[in-house]
Amino acid sequence: MDPRTHFSALQIIHHVLDLHLREGDLCADATAGKGRDTLFLAQHVGASGHVTAFDIQPAAVEATTQLLEANGMAERCTVLLQSHSRMAEYLEEGTLSAVTFNFGWLPGGDHNIFTRPDTSIEAIEQGLRLLRPDGIMTLILYYGRETGFAERDALLSYLPTLDSDLYTVVEMPFVNRQNCPPIPIVIFKGR
Repeated sequence: MDPRTHFSALQIIHHVLDLHLREGDLCADATAGKGRDTLFLAQHVGASGHVTAFDIQPAAVEATTQLLEANGMAERCTVLLQSHSRMAEYLEEGTLSAVTFNFGWLPGGDHNIFTRPDTSIEAIEQGLRLLRPDGIMTLILYYGRETGFAERDALLSYLPTLDSDLYTVVEMPFVNRQNCPPIPIVIFKGR
């Protein structure tokens, strides 16, 4: 599909990341899913950078690993079968240029397995500590069905509580799309 005629949450987030990322950056994909963000980050950090990706589903880890291998990016990445709420156990505080999240469930996967408000908020808090002073965090809130609304509401209530002297939070909802459109959000570590 021509990107000039289709405007998605993922395109918005990737555009913001494209403006921010540099060769040699360290990044985390907190919710690897199908690996699209992991691959995008790996392509932007170059051979001297590194991406660490997390997911709790073996199918997501496998899909991400295969996508990275198919695109020659596997050496730039570490893909872990681990919850995003445990990122701080693997990464050093204040070192990441970017952290990406896609909240909800694995596209095409089991809808009984989905991100949850308690671990998602913990992961955001860890990710903010892991970011370097000029780092960014991106979130896409996918919601709907029986489960996604509680997480969406919890995250949208939590984000305004972030200290405005330390973070700038930008929410970009689609206001005229039907059927629970995803919500892209960017958090800048700084003012």
